Formats: sequence, C-alpha cells, structure tokens
Amino acid sequence: MIESILAKIGLPLLINFISQSLRGINSPVTRGAADALDKVDDALKSGVISTEQMSEANRHLEELAKLQSEEFTATLSEINQTIRAEIASQDKYVRRMRPTFGYLMALTWAAQMFGIAYIIIFDTDRAGVVMAAMGSLSAIWGVGLSVLGIYVYRRSDDKKFSTPEVIFWNK
Repeated sequence: MIESILAKIGLPLLINFISQSLRGINSPVTRGAADALDKVDDALKSGVISTEQMSEANRHLEELAKLQSEEFTATLSEINQTIRAEIASQDKYVRRMRPTFGYLMALTWAAQMFGIAYIIIFDTDRAGVVMAAMGSLSAIWGVGLSVLGIYVYRRSDDKKFSTPEVIFWNK
C-alpha cells in the first residue's frame, strides 16, 4: 500500500523527503546518502535528468508497486486457502494440529522453566550464564507463542460460530 502512495507522489518528492529524513540521523553514512540524494535532486531541477526520464522512473515505480501488491494478495490468498483446507479436513491429526502445538509449547516452556529454577536453586554459580542464555531464546519463544496465540484466537472464533455438535467433534 505504501508503494502505491509513493508511486503517486513521484520520485522527486520522495528523493527530497528521504534526503531530509536522513539528515536528521547523526551518522556519516546517512549524511553521505543525503548528499547523494541532494545531487540527484539538483540534477532534476537543472534539467540534467529530463522530464521524460522522470516519467519513466515514476512508471517503473508504479509498476513495482503493482507487482508487490499482487504478490501480497497472492500470499494472503495462499494462507487463507491453507486455513480453509485445515478447517475442512477430516483427518484427525490435521484438525488437532492446534491443540498438539499448544501442548508441545506448554511442555517445552515448563521444561525450560523447571530447568532454570533448578539451576538457580542448586547451581547458583552458573545461574547468570543460564539466565543470559534464556534471554537469547526470547525471539524464538516470541514466534512460537505468537503462533500459539493466533491458534487460540482462531479456535475461539471457530467455537463462537459453530453449532454445539461441531464444537464437540472438533475438540
């Protein structure tokens, strides 16, 4: 969506906006990039880059935005087809994938917490290292718990819009 907005406002305005934004960052790299963009802006204003070339660049930007939008739409379509296939599946494992994932997440979380508690209580010399290592796992736990949260949310929606018979068999 942002690509289509940028394609509509055009490259000259985009160059000026990015140049000013980069100047606000105190770094030699961003200042160098801002200087380079200022040179492009000067070339546009002085006519070194023609209006035909700018029109062609804007056309390419619009085409890129269109392609990215189509790719995003296709990705969402594939995700929705996968979810619909899971819901329509008669295979018990496919239908029970969400609870299985939830139980595995709970077991691994509990194992990690019990392991950390053990280290803190019985091997306090290594507790700091273990706690730091646990912090390194926060990203992967964030992903797993996010997926679990989506599963729980979606299952709650399934239950809201299902009849009692369907809820009983889908547990």
